[in-house]
This record gives sequence, C-alpha cells and structure tokens, in this order.
Amino acid sequence: MKVVVTGMVGIDKKKYLEKVCRFAGKRGKEILLCNVGDLMYAEAPDIPPGRILDISMKRLSSLRRSVFKDIISRAKSAPNLIVNTHATFRWRHGLFPAVDFDQMRRLDADMYICLIDSVTALHERLNTEHSVEHCLKDLVVWREEEIIGTEMLYKGIDEKIPFYCLARGGEVETTETFYRLMFDGKSKKVYLSFPMTAVDHMEDVKNQIEEFRRLMKESFLCFDPGDLEESYLLQEARRADNAGLDYVEITASGRKIRLDLNEVRQIERDINSQTYTRDFMLIDQADMIISFIPSMADGRAAISSGVERELQHAHEAAKEVYVIWTAEQSPSVFVTQTATKMFSDIGGAIDFFDRKGYAKT
Repeated sequence: MKVVVTGMVGIDKKKYLEKVCRFAGKRGKEILLCNVGDLMYAEAPDIPPGRILDISMKRLSSLRRSVFKDIISRAKSAPNLIVNTHATFRWRHGLFPAVDFDQMRRLDADMYICLIDSVTALHERLNTEHSVEHCLKDLVVWREEEIIGTEMLYKGIDEKIPFYCLARGGEVETTETFYRLMFDGKSKKVYLSFPMTAVDHMEDVKNQIEEFRRLMKESFLCFDPGDLEESYLLQEARRADNAGLDYVEITASGRKIRLDLNEVRQIERDINSQTYTRDFMLIDQADMIISFIPSMADGRAAISSGVERELQHAHEAAKEVYVIWTAEQSPSVFVTQTATKMFSDIGGAIDFFDRKGYAKT
C-alpha cells in the first residue's frame, strides 16, 4: 500500500504519521515513512533549517525531483509506504506546486490523503514551532488551497483511486482512522451526523453526543465533523465583542491563547463556507451516514437545520442513511423520507449493524 499524504504547514504531519507507523507496527504492518522535507534538507546540508523555500525555484525543483527519484526507487521494495509531502506552497514566490506529475505517476500511489486541522491549532503550532508569518485569514486560505491542490493532483494522476480528506483531530487524534483507511478494506466508512452549535450550552445533550461518537468509532471507520470544530470560535468572538474586548481567549493544543478579534471576524464567512463544503465532502467519501438526534430535557428533539441538510445530501448521493431518534417528539417528514432506517436508541442501531455485518469485530 502506497499512500501520498499532503497537508499545509503547521499540521505537523511528521509526528502524526510517526504515530500511525507505530500503531501499524504493533499490528504487524511495516510502513516506510518518507518525509520529503527532511530528505531535501539532508540532500542539501548548506540550506539552514526553515529556509528551503527561500532558494531559487530552479534549485528547489531540482532538489525535490532528486528526492522523489529516490523515494520511487525505495517504493519498489517497501512493504508499505507513506510519502509525507505538500500539494502546494505559498511563499515569497507566490503559490506554486510542491510535486511533479510525471514523478507522481511513476510512484503510482494507491491512495491520497489530505490532512487538515483547525485554525486555532494551526495558529498555535506556527507561533510556537515555526517562524511563518501569518494571519488567521492566511490559514483558512492555505488550508483550502491544499485540499483543492490535492484533489486536482489525484484526479490528474488517477481519479479511480481513493482520495480522503481527514482531520488530524484534537485531544483524540485520528491515527487509528488513518491506519484503517490504509489496511481495512472491509469496514463501512461512516459519516457521523449530530447537532453541534445549536446544543453548545446543553451539557446533558453534549454528553449524549459524546457517547454516540465513542460507540460509533468502536464499530466503524468514522469521518467525524467534531474532529475539526471551529464554530465555537465565532461564538467566542461574539461574546468578546459584547464584553467590549478586542481579543478572543481560547484554548488550543492545551494552551490558552489570545486571538485578535478583528482577525476572527475576518474569517467568519470562510469558516462557515468551508464547514458547509467540507462536511459534504466527508459525506461523499463515506459509505453511509449515521445521524444521532438527542433528546432535550423537555422531550423535544435537538435537531438542527445542518443535520437535516446533511441527511438530504446523503440521500441524494444514494448513501445509506440511518437516523437514531431518541426524542419523544415525532420526526418530521424531512427526516423520515430521507432515512433508510430509523432507531429509537443507540443500542438498537448497533444490534442492527451487527446483524448486517457492518460493524467491525
């Protein structure tokens, strides 16, 4: 299995992919990890750390091609291979590709995965571990460019092979999901649908949702929109504005940081539009959708317009649509008409999936 992994600066793909390799090794799967950036620096020891994008485009291209030539040669004998690279770079030279199509065709990868992460986590890493000047607007633009660049790359090479967009995850990283994308060809790939912003202040409902997410991930290979949640940032910006503050204080990567309020305001439209597009992309790359509609204290359903839109999108994409409706309130026709099957609790859904042979063993 040969996998090309892309992702913008600040995701720290190397550490994440090293964890994937260790996870695989414990399960008897050997993976050769080739970090293109490290290999380029090793081949050009005269270039100071962090300065490789400052060299001439001609030398940068020559250096990259030399490294990829070696990777292609090593791929012939590697039991499994992960190539850690970028699809695009935006630097003083402007926006430019980070790979060459002819070499990618010779590599003949089996899968492309674009890793993504939240704006706040990216911002924190770039401030503490890198010397990359940026604003929050830069981060949402770079992230979108990398996703589109990777999608164009895989379509230009062979659009019949799988391409996945995968969030790195917060406190619980998605390394097992990555491993299963590589080696588990049997489990159903599931998009998890549940209300998020609308229930932010309802602790009991949030606890129900967390239990749903945990149980589903025990049974399926899941694409979870909660692994990259940014709407809270916009809510915090409104609270800060109402309090007369010019900053937003949040926790990212275990640290409290302050973001400029105006910068957060500038990316509100980007966050909303990217969330909309990204969630539909995750549905499209899944086999089915499982939607959890929790019950509020008064028996009403905690359902959002976003969940209903996800159900409709999955239905129109001919996906299997399963809804776990726990509320006393009856579901609307916009839910029942899109659902393949409905359940009154999580246990009933899991029993059904076990009988169908969908859940992993």
